[in-house]
Amino acid sequence: NKVAPRRLGVLNPLKVVISNWEEGKVQEIEVPNHPGDESFGSRKMALTKEIYIEQEDFMENPPNNKYRRLKPDGMVRLRYGHVIQCDEIIRDEKTSGIKELHCSLIEGTFAGETPEGMKKVKGIIGWVSADKSLEVEVRLYDRLFTKANPMADKEIDYIEYLNPDSLEIIQGARVEASLADSVVDQKFQFERLGYFRVDEDSTKDKKVFNRAMTLRDNWANK
Repeated sequence: NKVAPRRLGVLNPLKVVISNWEEGKVQEIEVPNHPGDESFGSRKMALTKEIYIEQEDFMENPPNNKYRRLKPDGMVRLRYGHVIQCDEIIRDEKTSGIKELHCSLIEGTFAGETPEGMKKVKGIIGWVSADKSLEVEVRLYDRLFTKANPMADKEIDYIEYLNPDSLEIIQGARVEASLADSVVDQKFQFERLGYFRVDEDSTKDKKVFNRAMTLRDNWANK
């Protein structure tokens, strides 16, 4: 946490079109490389008319009023950016699945600002520009075994405790463009997603990132 510079990434992209954003307009946003340490410096991210958010950051039918991510007619703040409101769901004609969202940007909400009379938006989600981001391969590593000591039970072959979900490979993940210059063995925290390392399989044309650790221990409750 102390030594890993931050970056934004989207593992399972959902396109968002900002309907009241001018076509071709690009806003360069200065963001810190480490919110807790100014010595890491900063970088710029491009906000454009079309962006990607995580699929799980939108829910068509939230379970309750405590849901703070994006929902129909709901508002959410883009990390380091503006507040957007979901106005329309565009569905795939063949599958009826959600193809993209059309949202409007709320003026006067940049970088934490809240216009007078508007209720403060608490939900914050990650994002990347659709056309100014990098498509990458991501490998999500998890525990190799489902039991802390798979050889403790002498009557059961330890192979039975292999975790079938110990590796998930995601093609088509998106990360911010600054990672195009990353090199093998560099390590980053992808905000809200975990700690990632640039793999040796990376090439100039295709980056591969391995997640070595999540931000929380997902096995603690298991």
